[in-house]
Amino acid sequence: MTVNLLDLDAARLTAFLADNGEKPFRARQVLRWLHRFGQRDFDAMTDIAKSLREKLKTLAVVVPPGLLADRISDDGTRKFLFDVSGGNVIESVFIPELERGTLCISTQAGCALDCSFCSTGKQGFNRNLTVAEIVGQLWQVRRALGAGQEQGWPSERVISNVVLMGMGEPLANLDNTVTALRLMLDDHAYGLSRRRVTVSTSGLVPAMDRLRDECAVALAVSLHAPNDRLRDELVPINRKYPLRELLAACLRYLEKAPRDFVTFEYVMLDGINDSDTQARELLTLTRDVPCKFNLIPFNPFPGSPYRRSPATRIRRFAELLSDAGVVTTTRKTRGDDIAAACGQLAGQVLDRTQRTGRRSFALHLDRQEVCT
Repeated sequence: MTVNLLDLDAARLTAFLADNGEKPFRARQVLRWLHRFGQRDFDAMTDIAKSLREKLKTLAVVVPPGLLADRISDDGTRKFLFDVSGGNVIESVFIPELERGTLCISTQAGCALDCSFCSTGKQGFNRNLTVAEIVGQLWQVRRALGAGQEQGWPSERVISNVVLMGMGEPLANLDNTVTALRLMLDDHAYGLSRRRVTVSTSGLVPAMDRLRDECAVALAVSLHAPNDRLRDELVPINRKYPLRELLAACLRYLEKAPRDFVTFEYVMLDGINDSDTQARELLTLTRDVPCKFNLIPFNPFPGSPYRRSPATRIRRFAELLSDAGVVTTTRKTRGDDIAAACGQLAGQVLDRTQRTGRRSFALHLDRQEVCT
């Protein structure tokens, strides 16, 4: 059986090649061709011995998820749809800014956590993505953006930051997520800084501890409520790992994190979690955890019972947090005209959970949007 090389980090690729009589330095060469240069043609890997190139043709393949569509928002945000087989389509979003380019990638086909305000969660869950399907989103988008050329990458990185905040809960697919992270950080692959790779979690406490020990990167926690009663409703995993346990895990994570704070994400829902009283309750809840807040204006989707908090209410909420000395930002909504904004990602999932969902309107594509 052939091996998909995109599934292998440096250690696994070294072992694979050693099992086939090759020296360790060959793994570094192959990694550079695969990830730094975005090359999938073994014949084009010109500094690798011809004998190894011929061997790879029989032993291995390079198969990223198939790129189905590339849609561009009015604000320059780009949404990519990928075929991950079995009737499942996932989404990634590239957000260009003056000083950086951020790619938001998915780790699961659907999501089993069923957060009440999230479009992805309403589709149900099919399966975890493989390493090749996770890192393959980065591989494909770099090629689509023109960053991968045979002569090497340009001096300025097109994708400077990666956030695992797309479809799915990354820590529910921890083994594959960690392997993909190691590739993103590897200097022979993508060479990203630990500070510029962020994993977002809804609060799977044991997996947070494992991530800290195995591959600590920047951490974002989907908080969304100042107390257990409300968070049980908005983020059901809270019933298993309540806020006291979650915040204790955040403190443990900071012992090895590349940043000295946790980012708490907080979606702003009109009349649900956006009052002055709840802002003050939030400050009390998190006072012992070095943190910053990222307020996220809710992005509506068909069938959602929630409304976005008014801009004046979001500003007031932010002021209360900031005046207490907590760094607070409000996320600028990007790509909502193509359903690429936070909480809107919903490709197509063959739901195994039997959850009532919807097929994303993102799949109703014009012919000219489908990549060939």
